[in-house]
Amino acid sequence: MKKILPILLLAVLPAITMAQPSWVKKATKSVFTLKTFAEDGSLIGSSNGFFTSANGDAVSNYTPFKGASRAVVIDASGKELQVVSIVGVNDMYDVVKFRVSGKTQPLIISAATTPVGSQVWLLPYHEVKNVPAGTVRKAETFQNEYEYYTVAMSMPANTVSTPLINQAGEVVGMMQQPASDKDTLNYAVSARFADSLKITGFGMNEATLMETKIKKELPDDMKEAVLALYMASSRQDSAAYVNLIEDFIQKFPNAPEGFMYRAQVKASENDFATAERNMELAIKYSLQKDDAHYNYARMIYNHEIFQADKPYANWSLDKALEEIRLANTLNPQLIYRQMEANILFGQKKYNEAYDIYNQLTSSNLKGAELFYSAARCKEMLKDSTAMLALLDSTMNCFTKPYLKEAAPYLWARAQARVQAKKYREAVSDMNDYEELMMANINDNFYYIRHQAEVDGRLYQQALNDITRAIVMNPKETFYYAEKASLEIRVGLYDNAILTAKECLTVDPNDSDGYMFLGVAQCLKGNKKEGITNLQKAKDMGNLQAEKLIEKYK
Repeated sequence: MKKILPILLLAVLPAITMAQPSWVKKATKSVFTLKTFAEDGSLIGSSNGFFTSANGDAVSNYTPFKGASRAVVIDASGKELQVVSIVGVNDMYDVVKFRVSGKTQPLIISAATTPVGSQVWLLPYHEVKNVPAGTVRKAETFQNEYEYYTVAMSMPANTVSTPLINQAGEVVGMMQQPASDKDTLNYAVSARFADSLKITGFGMNEATLMETKIKKELPDDMKEAVLALYMASSRQDSAAYVNLIEDFIQKFPNAPEGFMYRAQVKASENDFATAERNMELAIKYSLQKDDAHYNYARMIYNHEIFQADKPYANWSLDKALEEIRLANTLNPQLIYRQMEANILFGQKKYNEAYDIYNQLTSSNLKGAELFYSAARCKEMLKDSTAMLALLDSTMNCFTKPYLKEAAPYLWARAQARVQAKKYREAVSDMNDYEELMMANINDNFYYIRHQAEVDGRLYQQALNDITRAIVMNPKETFYYAEKASLEIRVGLYDNAILTAKECLTVDPNDSDGYMFLGVAQCLKGNKKEGITNLQKAKDMGNLQAEKLIEKYK
């Protein structure tokens, strides 16, 4: 027994407190406490972490950042440093890399895997006489290059995200949240992994990142940063997006994209002078001048078409035309020609616009939008035959069963067919439109289709549709009047009487209700009551009622 006891003690020693290594005093300067705060200043959470570079890069666990608007770290000397940006996040391992203001003293991150059986130390926020030590039991690989360590060690309270350090004083891992305080096996995720985190262009809109309001760091690669700007434009709030654009311009001062995005923001704010200056800078710094001129032409065009109530003297459709033609001179592109046609259409130069659209329909750019644009030119030129032919070409770009992208063109052709008195063909288009847009169909759609069906002598379908309109909007008395009128037209006098009475139930002062009730009663043979109701309609100011009284008297 005397020989066995020392061996057992040696086996236990790595899991208990060991003597302080020589590097502890210096290393404690790299460990900090993290505190995060909500927008109202209330504390959300606190944790630990450590610096990984001299320029303020640091790592910790991400949980305290969720819902936070501000965060600070307090280093070993008690100095408070503001967290200025999030560099990267991994929610699976609850790890975040961020940046603080000011210079920092980093830990050296081990480049090698720490072997199983190696002795390691957990370094708390504050210096202690004896730091907790343990032994690596497992080193599992994830993402083909990083380690997830299992360590024989009991973690002291409040030491989540503290560094796990090897014999040489290099950090190998970051401690994870233990299942319980009594665990003798604990876990650490690779410090190299934590320090490698970064936001990609596509990652700017990740749900995990959106959980914190603290500013996100743009990628160092300019193409990735441009993609990040694009992604952020659709998800982040306006203030955060504006700040991101400013960060981009500061990080890439000679990149045209930053000035283009800032110009778009300023134009949306009606600050057209600033938008103009930024587009001029974008053109100045752009290596692809044609693309910059194209974007400037598009901005001016959008202003002139959609913000015409807020004029800006330096911008006009003539200026937009000048910019797009310059772009096409520098680098001929079909899309530039399409924009030129759009501008000409806006200038009401329909023949010139049509010529370009027509040319493009024979190019690689051909598609529904081009045929439709050409159709609109012919509509404005009062050439309904050519317009309908072009709308047919528009729909020939799609195949049945149609997808939703075909819906606007279906509706446009349906309206054109109504104007051309091709009512049944128009109804066919409306039927296809209804199938595509069922979730968005309202009472007005059924009223419009009912009108086309009446003109196309599809009376039963028309009655069905006006009934649907009433079901969707039972307070609209006009629909009851339309239904009663149609019922009278097809000889359904009893039905017309019921419909007119329903109309008067909704609005007892509706003169059309009395008029159609009176007509239906007269046609049914009850002229006494019919004339009485027609007189009521006349007294209410209904001009048709007087003629009807004379007719049925």
